[in-house]
Parts: sequence; structure tokens; C-alpha cells
Amino acid sequence: MQTHVKVLAVLQIFLGVLGLLTALFFMVLFGGAAGIVGTQAGPEEAAIAVPIIGVIGTGLSFFILALSIPGIIVGVGLLQFRPWARIVGIVLSILLLIHFPVGTAVGIYGLWVLLTGETEKLFMPGRRA
Repeated sequence: MQTHVKVLAVLQIFLGVLGLLTALFFMVLFGGAAGIVGTQAGPEEAAIAVPIIGVIGTGLSFFILALSIPGIIVGVGLLQFRPWARIVGIVLSILLLIHFPVGTAVGIYGLWVLLTGETEKLFMPGRRA
């Protein structure tokens, strides 16, 4: 089961990094859109549209960041067999179930790995890796 925990940790980190890259992409996309609208539209239209585009882009980017960073943290915790990482990993696996299709697969795999009795023993405090 130790190997499954490490695979799950790498998957969590990978999905988290993918989310960070997606957030960066949206920041660039919405920033570019705001810049284009600011230079191409009239002053009155730009004064209305640019802040709206900026707020939507910033909000979307921060939302994606807020969902991605915990996955990276849990992945690192799982690699180190921290007891808290198992509990938070279960919660994240449940949340991943709604992220069809890749998140669903990782969520099911995560629940299977982290809810197994053998895995629970790996995360006991005082256990040497």
C-alpha cells in the first residue's frame, strides 16, 4: 500500500500544479483581454468593461488557486506519511469526485487507498517510514 500512497501523492501534486498553470493562464488571458478592450474601446466603454473583466479574471484565478494549493500540500504530506495528510486527502478525494472525468478517477483511487486499514497503519503517529 505504500506504493499506492506515493502514487496518489504524485497525482495530487500533478493536479495541483496543473491547476496553478491553469490559474496563470486565466490571469494572462483576462489581463490581455482587459488590455485589448482598454486600448480599442472608447473611454466610456473601457471604463465600464475593463474593471469587470479584471474582477472576473482575478476571481476565477484565485478560485482555481484556492482549489489547487491544498492538493499540492496534501501530496507532499502523503509522501512524508503525515497523519493529517491522510484525513485531508480523504476530504480532497471526496471533493475531486465532482471533477469529471480525471478528478473522479483520482478521487475514487484516493478513497480506496486512504480508507484501507493497511494504509491507516502507515499513518500512525510514531511510525518510522
